[in-house]
Amino acid sequence: MVDNATMAKLLERFAQGVASHDRENPTHNSWGIGMAHFDIERLGLEEGEEILPGILLQADGGVTGNFRVLCDGQHDGAGEMEEEEVVEAVSSQEVAAPVEVGAEPAPLRPPF
Repeated sequence: MVDNATMAKLLERFAQGVASHDRENPTHNSWGIGMAHFDIERLGLEEGEEILPGILLQADGGVTGNFRVLCDGQHDGAGEMEEEEVVEAVSSQEVAAPVEVGAEPAPLRPPF
């Protein structure tokens, strides 16, 4: 079981998520919080537990470390999607670096 301060922050985030979802989707009814089974066990919670009034905790196989608001509406990309423009880039010049046969490769430097 996690400490009380961590659980209070978690419950606050759940409540904020449900409130945000309900504000953005007034025609949907929120009924649960979906979490990875691993996270539910790690937090010492149980699937099916009423985590907030009217909101049940449900293991949904999602990504660990995240939670999802579960509702009776459809959220499968129903919004309009932008059409992407595909551009094929072709160079008129060939770029190649000379390579010596049998030479040691240059050491890699960190990206910072």
